[in-house]
Amino acid sequence: MGALALAGAVLGALLGGGPAAADGAARATGTGSAVGAAAGGKGGGGPVVTRAGLDPALVAGRGADVAFTEQEAENAVTDGTVIGPDRTAYTLPAEASGRRAVRLTPGKYVEFTLPRAANAITVRYSIPDAPGGGGITAPLEVTVNGRAKKTMTLTSQYSWLYNQYPFSNDPGAGLLHPDWWITECSCVPAATTPAPVIAKPFRPSHFYDEQRLLLGSTYRAGDKVRLTAPARGAAAWTVIDLLDSELVGAPHVRLVAANVLAFGADPSGRRDSAPAFDRAIAYAKRKNLTVYIPPGTYQVNRHIVVDDVTIEGAGNWYTIIKGREVALETPAPDGSTHTGVGFYGKDAAAGGSRNVHLSGFAIEGDVRGRIDDDQVNGVGGAMSDSTIEGLHIRHTKVGMWFDGPMRNLRVRNTIIVDQIADALNFHTGVTDSVVTNTFVRNTGDDGLAMWSDKVANARNTFARNTVQTPVLANGIAVYGGTDTTLSGNLVADPIREGSAIQVGSRFGAEPFTGYLRITDNTTVRAGTYELNWNIGLGAIWFYALERSIDADIEVAGDHFLDNTYNAIMLVSEWSVRDLYSIGDVRFKDIRVDGTGTSVVSARVKGSASFENVDARNVGAVGVNNCGAFGFPATGSEFSLTDRGGNDGGGTAGPWLAPWLLPNTITCDDRPPVVPPPPPSAW
Repeated sequence: MGALALAGAVLGALLGGGPAAADGAARATGTGSAVGAAAGGKGGGGPVVTRAGLDPALVAGRGADVAFTEQEAENAVTDGTVIGPDRTAYTLPAEASGRRAVRLTPGKYVEFTLPRAANAITVRYSIPDAPGGGGITAPLEVTVNGRAKKTMTLTSQYSWLYNQYPFSNDPGAGLLHPDWWITECSCVPAATTPAPVIAKPFRPSHFYDEQRLLLGSTYRAGDKVRLTAPARGAAAWTVIDLLDSELVGAPHVRLVAANVLAFGADPSGRRDSAPAFDRAIAYAKRKNLTVYIPPGTYQVNRHIVVDDVTIEGAGNWYTIIKGREVALETPAPDGSTHTGVGFYGKDAAAGGSRNVHLSGFAIEGDVRGRIDDDQVNGVGGAMSDSTIEGLHIRHTKVGMWFDGPMRNLRVRNTIIVDQIADALNFHTGVTDSVVTNTFVRNTGDDGLAMWSDKVANARNTFARNTVQTPVLANGIAVYGGTDTTLSGNLVADPIREGSAIQVGSRFGAEPFTGYLRITDNTTVRAGTYELNWNIGLGAIWFYALERSIDADIEVAGDHFLDNTYNAIMLVSEWSVRDLYSIGDVRFKDIRVDGTGTSVVSARVKGSASFENVDARNVGAVGVNNCGAFGFPATGSEFSLTDRGGNDGGGTAGPWLAPWLLPNTITCDDRPPVVPPPPPSAW
């Protein structure tokens, strides 16, 4: 195993099907893809194009409209080994898009046929950690049609986290929280005699990273891009998840501008360009000019403060702002112990910033571990009446973290990948703001979040975004707030302790008020295993932990595809089960294609109504109704209303049979999981 100090059994589990979980429900697996099964990773057919690991027709009209084309490695030609499918956390297949990937040992390859013209590729991959943590680097050879050889340098320096939250880079570390409940041994370690033996590395995760490469020429549809793990390299294995190919246009040029080169910026990246950026911004504000950053890689190791300024790059493939994470001599007033590359509005307490417009560049950080107090995000602060467009952000803690109060921000056409925590968070008093056509992949916490922490967010929208493979937590999460809309989003493959969509009264959030509209979204292979409860979650998850949820809520037009456990879940916490409820959520015009268990799981007081909710391939009884676990003779504390048109089901009969209504107790949180067949056209 050389480069990775793992026992053979542990490594086998990571690369293969994973160890059996403590509870039977955790062993759910599925094919995870509706296309390419015949190819099996070996075939010689034409290119298989997917979106979120599915036939694009199944998710048409949902998610971000991106410039690249996705091809899963398991559908390509390879002499390597297809791993997966598997949905067990802490395994490489589980974190892969579509829950499958291709493992290459030295000398092996995977070859993709371009479906359309391209001059650039993105490779999502994993290689082993160093024996003591901290990562390694290894080459990957790229050839097109057997020629034009290039070498990508892969790294695991930004992946491989271990242990309990907030995680460690050390695979040999003991428990970070010895007094926490540990599902694997059903114990509280500090209260157990003798102390439990926890396998090391404990809970490895966040395996994947990605690299982009301009090929130097434009290649035609039908040309072959081959990725080969060299016969002599530092990596004992290389796992390829997917390849995105793209035709990148010429660099954007703005001649009349405050060009950062004129103020001393270094496009080679050897010298620190932060002071030059500051000078260019100050000049541009005096002269009412745009700041222009031409092609190049610019070293910036701290925040660039922006207010009433427009900053344009040549395009995020050409203009790269890259910086190290820097330890501060003394903590900052906000508690940060590090700083790093980022564009920040002024603090809301100082009035915030307004009229900020950022576009056309990449931000590449150097964040390798999670410190929650650190402001080492790609974009941050408060920015009102502002726009962010066409950025590419990776290797920061959070791609964009906004601390309000602030209003009228527009984020669009942006890519955020490989984050230690969230991709984007509207935190505290963000109002009248929109995130649209943004693509997110491989976050270490919620993909897109609205968190009404102390001050409510209001009138915000997440529309037509794609979120894939959040390693921890949810694809899209809303914690409190007023008049919120989630519309037309595509969320796929959450890995652990989260859902595709969560509506949560938690984390000290202000209450939900006004309306919440969750419309025309699609979730794929969602509903993960909740470690603390030992149960599977729903693809959409309503959670009344700290107060009741009783806003005007409608879920309409959503499609829940290939659900690992439940499609819809409404739940409270055992300790507050008699205090809080979830009231009258309306589900309308819903499609559920495949559940490992039920369509609806209710573990709370309250009610919901269902109209034109069609389901098929349901693995258990259609409704798991536990209510508040009082089990009164009058029935569950949660009631369901049938408003008509609810059709379909599974082997247990119609999913919303008359005998289930209004509140028949059917409490079985851990029924046998029946992996559904791949989704298909309705």
